Amino acid sequence: MRLTHARFFCIAACTALAVPFFALAEVSPAERATLETQLAQIQSEIKDNQANLSQLQTQRTSLERDVAIFDSKIQAAQLGIKQRNLIIEKLKDDIAQKQQGIRNLDYKVADGEESLAQILRETRQIDDMTFATLALGGSLSDVFEEIDNFQAIQKALGKSFAEMAAQRADLAARQAALEEQQQEAQDLLQLQVLQQNSLKTAQRQKQDLVTAARGQESVYQQVIASKQQTAAQIESALFALRDTEKSITFGALYSYAKEASLKTGVRPALILGILSEESNLGQNVGSGSWRVDMNPTRDQPVFQQITAELGINPDTQPVSKKPWYGWGGAMGPAQFIPSTWQLYKERIAASTGQTPPNPWDPRTATFAASILMMDNGADQQTRATERLAALRYLAGWKNATKSAYSFYGDDVMELADQFQQQIDVLGG
Repeated sequence: MRLTHARFFCIAACTALAVPFFALAEVSPAERATLETQLAQIQSEIKDNQANLSQLQTQRTSLERDVAIFDSKIQAAQLGIKQRNLIIEKLKDDIAQKQQGIRNLDYKVADGEESLAQILRETRQIDDMTFATLALGGSLSDVFEEIDNFQAIQKALGKSFAEMAAQRADLAARQAALEEQQQEAQDLLQLQVLQQNSLKTAQRQKQDLVTAARGQESVYQQVIASKQQTAAQIESALFALRDTEKSITFGALYSYAKEASLKTGVRPALILGILSEESNLGQNVGSGSWRVDMNPTRDQPVFQQITAELGINPDTQPVSKKPWYGWGGAMGPAQFIPSTWQLYKERIAASTGQTPPNPWDPRTATFAASILMMDNGADQQTRATERLAALRYLAGWKNATKSAYSFYGDDVMELADQFQQQIDVLGG
């Protein structure tokens, strides 16, 4: 009989399963400590830079102050990118560690499966043999001892497989969570690079002004005065919205924001800030196609339903382009994905009087953004709750407090401040 050999093979395999797999592919403690130190240093520099920017913004408007503000904002973007690169590096190390652990478990499962197959073969042989035949192969005590040992090995192996399954499920869950974090960080890194490029352009424009007016502060003050817009100019200024066929005047969009504000309690300037930020990002990332860029199971069927109700050809209607790590498909100026729009559809219709509501309609999109911002807490109208609501608009409630997303909240609030100045000119 081969039962004794099978028992030895299984015991060896089960013993191998007990080796701690978390020790494999570990990140070097020295490297991890270096990353932690660099992150702490970057975080400290970001805090100092924010304090410096706040101080600059309280000073009297001047040529030097405005240039210094742009310098500070560019530095903040650069520090943010450095911080995010370090975070991504840490995440890569963690993912590699979990992947190695999963691979080792896979190897052990394969070995264990071969052992189990051997046991099953031996079991079949035992089942096919009569007790008399087994007894003739040795003493009865040896036979019963072999059977007892065989059953014990079966039980131990079953327990080992259950433990391996639990460990592998845990590692897979951790790896998925880390990969999600890495994807978020990579996406935000791309957005922040775009933001930095925008700031550099603004700095060049400001530097040109410095060169032209160097030593002539009075000249700069005259330039500032000449740029002050009248109420009529503000009303007629064109406002570019994302994924719409034509621009809309600021006056018209402001009237929509005021109307939405009366129903939700969200400041019109903040609503405009959200729409402007989403439109700015849309200009950078481009437009996509629902067949290519939209989640095929979660959103494509809903998108077809939405466009059918509106009489829109889905193949010619732009949606947000899919990033490298996941799905796109957000619709219109407010950038709702179809499945989320479906959840808010009845509320939007009730607020706007438009049935079915059209996510690409500027007025409807303004109401949609306002309703979601209200649900996010912006109706409390404090700066902290408004900024947090903006971050929730981008990243959801789970990720809104992560420092990696902070630039979006800062951008929206800065835009809201600019719009509030224009609203004040209009007497709003």
